Amino acid sequence: MALCLRPVNLARPPPIAPGDLVSVVAPSSPVPRDEFWRGLAWLRARYRIQMSAGVFARDGYLAGSDERRKDEISRALMDDEVKAIVAARGGYGALRFAHLLPWSALARRPKWIVGFSDVTALHSMCWRAGVASLHAPNVTGLGPEVTPSTRASWLAPLERTVSSGEWTGLSVVRSGTASGPLVGGNLAVLHALAAAGSLEIPAGAVLALEDVGEAPYRIDRMLTSLVLGGHLAGVAAIVFGDFERCGPGHYGRTAQEVFDLCTRPLGVPVVAGAPFGHAPRNEAFVIGAIAEVRGDRVSWS
Repeated sequence: MALCLRPVNLARPPPIAPGDLVSVVAPSSPVPRDEFWRGLAWLRARYRIQMSAGVFARDGYLAGSDERRKDEISRALMDDEVKAIVAARGGYGALRFAHLLPWSALARRPKWIVGFSDVTALHSMCWRAGVASLHAPNVTGLGPEVTPSTRASWLAPLERTVSSGEWTGLSVVRSGTASGPLVGGNLAVLHALAAAGSLEIPAGAVLALEDVGEAPYRIDRMLTSLVLGGHLAGVAAIVFGDFERCGPGHYGRTAQEVFDLCTRPLGVPVVAGAPFGHAPRNEAFVIGAIAEVRGDRVSWS
């Protein structure tokens, strides 16, 4: 059985300020230019931006070679002037080199890593290095179509020494009260990390999960694998976010039914419908914040 890490207290990177240097990287799939420029316009109105033409590289389904993408993030991690690293988009590819990045440099001098979806591979390495990070929209998700509240939730954790948040009115899959460090991200990426022997979930964690385009039987397979492998044995609670385009199809079983069936062996509180993931409303939260699940409410600080 897989073992969970001991309880952790993740170091929160220093807050950033308008005018600070932010590195924009493309660790995963090729970047759609129109969406990227719309998001970057908002970002560069507030911060100085460091990026290379390599952001637009393409190698099949990847944003350039593994070496290009790895070196891009490595340079940003090693550059003391860079205060935050923001992913251009998700997709696939960070898993291929995440374990080779200089995480010891991040541990010595914490800085924010920001993104979601495939960026989960980087977030998981951050919490293993003992550093908090921000699960939040990538650059392509920051354009003018995004709500002001989503942008505000993106900025607040980065620019304040202390920030908090709350989701209410969630769907209660299994009632109860629990608290612990908030970790997680994309279910498929976490499942892949487990297959690679690289998934370590802190004991007592509140696990946040989201995904997109997965049939309920595939969600079942991933959750069941994580449960049987012992990866979820130490979690205190589970918070399911958006499972966009994960409808029941012709089998008639919903994702929420799967959430219930697959997490029953854990006996922990479970809620669903939190506003993060691939749906238009993708609110940011700090991975490493202390979260409390109580009834239909999740709060963190």
